[in-house]
Amino acid sequence: MNRLGPWEGRHEGDAPPHDRTIPPDYFDGRYAVSDDPWRLAERWYERRKYALTLASLPRERYASAYEPACSVGVLTRGLAGRCDSLLAVDSAPAAVRAASRATAGLPHVRVRRAVLPGDLPDASFDLVVLSEFLYYFALADLELLVKELRDRLRPGGHMVCVHRRSPLPDRGWDGFNVHRAVRRATGMGQVMHLDDAEFEVDVLACPTG
Repeated sequence: MNRLGPWEGRHEGDAPPHDRTIPPDYFDGRYAVSDDPWRLAERWYERRKYALTLASLPRERYASAYEPACSVGVLTRGLAGRCDSLLAVDSAPAAVRAASRATAGLPHVRVRRAVLPGDLPDASFDLVVLSEFLYYFALADLELLVKELRDRLRPGGHMVCVHRRSPLPDRGWDGFNVHRAVRRATGMGQVMHLDDAEFEVDVLACPTG
């Protein structure tokens, strides 16, 4: 008996996005219960996903990178080894404190609080990493955010999207849906795509001219 691959049970429009973007106090509540609500520092799923995310980066090194929704800073530490300058942000003050501790001693890493899509930096980057948070946005906010981030990418820069996925649409809007929405909204070309049973990775490139 043939079994479907992790993406073959999905199709465009099979699950809806949120009607409204999940507010910051939801995440504040999660951090009030646990220092690491999603167990990013201990789960094998996270360690494997982060290793593949870093391996997917087309360049060995980037001059300037931006990581929104950095949470407790596990991926931030990995990105720090590939970037000359890294700005990591999160909406939850507890996450900002944890990520700051995780990157202490790395002067090229800045950790700040920001509520997206409103609090975007007035800067340009050659790497933007969007990991495990875009499915919390209403579609209009997601599209606004990724278009604004595309406009902040330097020519030839990369946008990396990494999100969990489910083979079943009744589990809701996941990486399958989110990444297709990002590609439609940004119009950027795909230079790498990974369909894993548990998550999806896309690397998109900003045109050089």
